[in-house]
Amino acid sequence: MSNKDSFTFNCPAPLATGAEISLAHGSGGALTHQLIEQLILPAFGNPMLDARHDGAVLEFNGTRLAFSTDSYVVQPLFFPGGNIGDLAINGTVSDLAMCGARPRYLSAGLILEEGFPMEQLERIVSSMQVAAQQADVQLVTGDTKVVEKGCGDGVFINTSGIGIIEGNTSVSPARIENGDLIILSGDLGRHGIAVMAARESLDFGVTITSDTAPLSLPVLSLLTAGIDLHCLRDLTRGGLATALVEVAGTAQTDFSIEEHAIPVSEPVRGACEILGLDPLYVANEGRFAAWVKAADAKQVLEILRGHPLGTGACIIGRVTEGGHGAVSMETLVGGKRAIDMLSGEQLPRIC
Repeated sequence: MSNKDSFTFNCPAPLATGAEISLAHGSGGALTHQLIEQLILPAFGNPMLDARHDGAVLEFNGTRLAFSTDSYVVQPLFFPGGNIGDLAINGTVSDLAMCGARPRYLSAGLILEEGFPMEQLERIVSSMQVAAQQADVQLVTGDTKVVEKGCGDGVFINTSGIGIIEGNTSVSPARIENGDLIILSGDLGRHGIAVMAARESLDFGVTITSDTAPLSLPVLSLLTAGIDLHCLRDLTRGGLATALVEVAGTAQTDFSIEEHAIPVSEPVRGACEILGLDPLYVANEGRFAAWVKAADAKQVLEILRGHPLGTGACIIGRVTEGGHGAVSMETLVGGKRAIDMLSGEQLPRIC
C-alpha cells in the first residue's frame, strides 16, 4: 500500500466491537492513540506491551533488556540539521534511552523506490554510520527491499534496537509519584519547523535546524550520576503536549505545567505564528521530558545543562493530586488551559 492511500479499517468484533478507525495520510495524535488502544492492544496485549512505554523491557537470563522499533518516512529526505538516515539511528537510540537502557545493537531495514539515486543513498548510509558511532551502537543486521517507482517516496527506513538496563534502574510511567517535577531538556519545535520549511521552501529569514540527536548521551549522564529517574519520554510526533497526555493517561496521574517556563526559540515561535501552529504540538527529535523527585531536580538540571544536548534544561511543571490522567497549563495571562491530543498531525511526515 502506498503511504498516500487513505482507507477505513473496520476492526473485527473480537478486537473492538463496532469500532471504526479511519487511517489517512498524516493521521496521528488521538488517532494513533485510538489505533493502539482499539486494535493493537486487544490483539497482542501482554505485560510488556501494556506498559505503553517507548520500548519493551524484557528479562533474559538475569539481564534486563530494552527492545524498540520505529519506521521513518520523513519528507523531504534531507533537511537542515539532518536527514532520514541519522534520524532513523537517533530515533531508536533515543527510544531505548527512554527505557533507561544503554543502547547496544541496531538493525536497519531499507525500502528503496526503483530508480532511487545511488548518490543520495550513499549520503544517507554515511549519516547513519556517523550517528551510530556518536551513539556508540553497532548496526549488526538489516534488510533491503526495492518497490516499484512511485510506491516508496524514495526510501523508507525501519530501525530496531536492543539496549541493556544496568543495575536497579527502573524507568516507566508507573513510577511517577505525586509531587514529582517535570523537567524539559531544551527548547521545542525545531525539528518539525525545519522539516516543514524544507518541504515547502519557506524562508523565515533564518535557517532553523533540526534538533535530531541521540538522547542516550544525556540520559546516561544522569544514570551514571545515580539519579533515580521515575519516567522519561522523548517528544517526537505530537510534541510535548501529546507526550504529556500519553504519560498522564498511562500513569493515571495529573500534571500541571507553566506556559512561561516552556522554552521556544524566537525563530521557531515566529514560524509557528506565521503558520498557525502551536509549538507544544510540534515534533522534536532531540528533546525529552523527565519526571524526578523534587529533591533531585537541582542535580538533574546541573547535569543536563553541562551537556551539549541539555543546555536549555528547565522545570516546566509538576505532578499534582488526582488520578484522572489530565494535563493542564497555567497560561501567560493567568488562566488555565486543558492540554489534549490533536485529532490529527499539525505537520505530517516529520519522522
